[in-house]
Amino acid sequence: MKQQYFIEVHSGLSALLADKSNLYQGLWLSSLTNSAIKGIPDNEIVSIQERIELVREVRNVSQKPIMVDADTGGSIEHFPYWVKQFEKAGVNYIMIEDKCFPKKNSLLDGVIQELEDVDIFSQKIKVGKEITKNIKIYARLESLIAKKSMHEAFIRADAYIKAGADGIMIHSKQKVECTEVMEFAEKFKKEYPNIPLAAVPTTYILPNENPFDIIIHANYLLRASLKAMQNYFDGKNPELASVEDIFNIVGK
Repeated sequence: MKQQYFIEVHSGLSALLADKSNLYQGLWLSSLTNSAIKGIPDNEIVSIQERIELVREVRNVSQKPIMVDADTGGSIEHFPYWVKQFEKAGVNYIMIEDKCFPKKNSLLDGVIQELEDVDIFSQKIKVGKEITKNIKIYARLESLIAKKSMHEAFIRADAYIKAGADGIMIHSKQKVECTEVMEFAEKFKKEYPNIPLAAVPTTYILPNENPFDIIIHANYLLRASLKAMQNYFDGKNPELASVEDIFNIVGK
């Protein structure tokens, strides 16, 4: 699998910009930015209907692959419904994380992150895969976020792959250096060379040479937008796009 880059989008406008970019091959619909754009915290408050509406908005303006950050995926009973609805809306990938509902954002400091039981999460993957032939389901490992061992991360990865996961994402909030992410990736690729592996380098920087198949810039566009708005309100006179710029993107 050729290395691909996905960029976070949170609106039709941001999706239009990403669609025109040659830097990114796919679009990431982040639960953090989907929540933040509504002014609420990232703890699974946003409903599945609202998540699907954003997918439709994005799919309306772009044919690039869409990967949805589906948090914990809800309950085992509800997840197949989520998968079917996302499939109808045009999603290509769903990523679910192995934390207990309701999740707490992985980048928060000073919070205890509770991991879901391995068997329960594996069953969630199984029922999701049984309902669809078109969507790839990725399992997001939160072991390093929860300060568990590398060994546990591998136990979980193995279980999720056996349950039918199409890919794995290893998450970390290690600052600047990404030693634990690279350690996991190198061992993982030796054990599972044909399973796609994803990374989200939000707090760390990946070396140019790395074994990841998918690299997700998970919140960059919202953070760029937020900084521009903060600068405006702080009187820093940021450069503004013209109204004509808007017309040129969305049409007249």
